[in-house]
Amino acid sequence: MCGLFKNILGSSESLFKDSSDTPLDFSFIPKPILYREKEQMAIAACIKPLFQEKTGRNIFVYGQPGVGKTAACKHLLREIEEETDEIVPIYINCWKHNTTFKIVIEICDLMGFKFVQNKKTEELFRWIKQNLNKKSAVFVLDEADKLEDIDFLYMILEEIGRKSIVIIANFRDWAIDLDERVKSRLMAEAIEFKPYNYEETKGILKQRKDYAFQPNVWEDSSFEMIAKKTAEMQDIRTGLYLMKQSGLIAEDKSSRRIKIEHAELALDKIKDFSIKNPGELAEDEKLILSLVKSNSGSRIGDLFRSYQQNGGKLVYKSFQRKIDKLQKSKFIIVEKTAGGEDGNTTIIKHVSEKKLTDF
Repeated sequence: MCGLFKNILGSSESLFKDSSDTPLDFSFIPKPILYREKEQMAIAACIKPLFQEKTGRNIFVYGQPGVGKTAACKHLLREIEEETDEIVPIYINCWKHNTTFKIVIEICDLMGFKFVQNKKTEELFRWIKQNLNKKSAVFVLDEADKLEDIDFLYMILEEIGRKSIVIIANFRDWAIDLDERVKSRLMAEAIEFKPYNYEETKGILKQRKDYAFQPNVWEDSSFEMIAKKTAEMQDIRTGLYLMKQSGLIAEDKSSRRIKIEHAELALDKIKDFSIKNPGELAEDEKLILSLVKSNSGSRIGDLFRSYQQNGGKLVYKSFQRKIDKLQKSKFIIVEKTAGGEDGNTTIIKHVSEKKLTDF
């Protein structure tokens, strides 16, 4: 090929290693899970008694989205599956299965029991109990913030013998607001997943880059740009999305290299976006966000009164925690002003952003 065209990608060539972009999917579980060895060891220590046919301890895993909570826990479940048949690993996404009945149906499906039609929750759980109590079980309840009821959790705590329960949530508040009858039985050890620093972020993205792309297709400057933006947003999903988009943009331009201009075009795509979707919020949070949107610029006290008038059941302290959670997820802006006629005032404003739904 002559010099003028040597950097143009051929029609049958790709910058990606295969047609699948799975390594750039956040649900992909690489080996090893980088920079989460300490957290995984702590969770494994709680599960370890099950290997001696003793009951395990329960764990509450929390940390903001995109810090590896799900990947680390799924990796441990996979290791249990490879190690023994005497411990049943059960993973539930509570965003998809957010009621006791849905969760019981999902557990039956995971355990291979298909005859669930026209059966009541109690009848199905009786079958689960009879079968699980012959062995041990690890329950991983992911996205616990999205649960509409926790009756199933009480049932598991009371009626399943040898077990460890791993609860994953984005904020510690979930455990604070938990029903006392469940909290006293759960006695979960809290493990925080803190955001990755820049070097850790870069290492994780490099690992995924090596999985997903052909060797030497990334220019150093373009990869550095993606890594810095990801570290700034403190969400690995951002980096995975940006790497995928950069590769696709480069391919569209028939380039054999992913250059800085391709990374810049990918970054342009997320300027008006944030990762989290409003559909992921709990019902109380959706109500509060809706009220903020309708009354942007209101004082927090006025907003709380409006919340109560619209059927909200939270006390003021719990309401404040929800406001803090919405602020951390970048749905709202909280401004504190000192002085003036009303003294110190907290103003709540809505953030008008589109949301990425790729993940």
